[in-house]
Amino acid sequence: MADPKLDPSIPPGLHLVSAFLAMEPTDSLISIARASGGGLITGRMQRFIWDHCISKAIGEGSSHYLKNFIKKLIFEIESSRITVLDELYEQYAYYMTSFKDDLSGKGNSRICKCISFLFPDGWSGPPSFSKSRKLVVPLHCSLNMLEGDTGCAVWPSSLYLSEFVLSFPDIFSNKSCFEVGAGVGLVGICLSHVKASKVILSDGDLSTLANMKLNLELNHLRADSGMQAGSMQDLNVEAKVEMDNISQVKCVHMPWESATKNELQEFMPDIILGADIIYDPSCLPYLIQVLVILLNQAKACPESQTQNDCDDVCRVEGLDNGSSHGGRKKGPVAYIACVIRNIETFCYFLRLAEQANLTVKDITETLRPMDLLPYMQSYNRSSIRLFDIAGK
Repeated sequence: MADPKLDPSIPPGLHLVSAFLAMEPTDSLISIARASGGGLITGRMQRFIWDHCISKAIGEGSSHYLKNFIKKLIFEIESSRITVLDELYEQYAYYMTSFKDDLSGKGNSRICKCISFLFPDGWSGPPSFSKSRKLVVPLHCSLNMLEGDTGCAVWPSSLYLSEFVLSFPDIFSNKSCFEVGAGVGLVGICLSHVKASKVILSDGDLSTLANMKLNLELNHLRADSGMQAGSMQDLNVEAKVEMDNISQVKCVHMPWESATKNELQEFMPDIILGADIIYDPSCLPYLIQVLVILLNQAKACPESQTQNDCDDVCRVEGLDNGSSHGGRKKGPVAYIACVIRNIETFCYFLRLAEQANLTVKDITETLRPMDLLPYMQSYNRSSIRLFDIAGK
């Protein structure tokens, strides 16, 4: 039987609700529901799912996602010879008969999902979420990454970098931070919550930038001003003070290939961040050029090279896992999180960085963030590496 005290504010109920809000794959939701219900999706568990997940998403969430989830949920329950909640049958019948043209998922390429960062007991952090031990970030993002909309997708490295920011707030507090290729703006929103003094989010795609600004407003931040968007009527005085203290956020259109030294030197941040930005060999010389300027390097970026120039060893100073984070002169630093999908492309990046007089250190093991997304089964943290980049 399911726990009669299943509570949406604590695990396992919290994990199920969080996975639903994040629009995790439906198989993951079924798996969490089974585990929470002692191996079966009992009547009590069905009621919990209906009350705290499905009923609250009707008219708000993706009808295509809800239909698929309810379909699989009913199949799972019937397979266990358990009575299905009437509301589940009724809602599924409604979807089957009402939105035949919309439910393919092709009509609306954007969805809104909520990423819930769940902090452990005893954790003390920024006041904006230390009491609830939860930070929920709603995001408009792409439904289909294969249709040229990659800038509006929530990538694994973006989740990892966000966990890193939230796990080590002292690194970013009172610092000016600049994100390269900010995408949906998730990392920037997290930076604002840990009290970075200034947050500058850049991207080279105008549609991505427009979506990013929408996400800032969705999270009570206004692009370029940092002022709150919307009414404060529903917030108490304490919450209002916390929101007033959140750092300013600025959105910048910055294609790497056209970014000039004069433009970039206007920002000169303390910290540069990037998630999954090492992927296109043709863009890497421009990325290195941007990093060199932002890291305040006197030496000019080297001429572009061909990827065939990359050494087989593909090592630069301090790249070994577990290398010390200390021992480096003070100055701007970049934190880049990425999944190494193509070793040749990554080697090319290292070669360019070395010739630009940049050091690249793998700090994945030495600065490991907390697991703040324990419910997200689709998120493979082990595939992501975190690098510290600075001038020699």
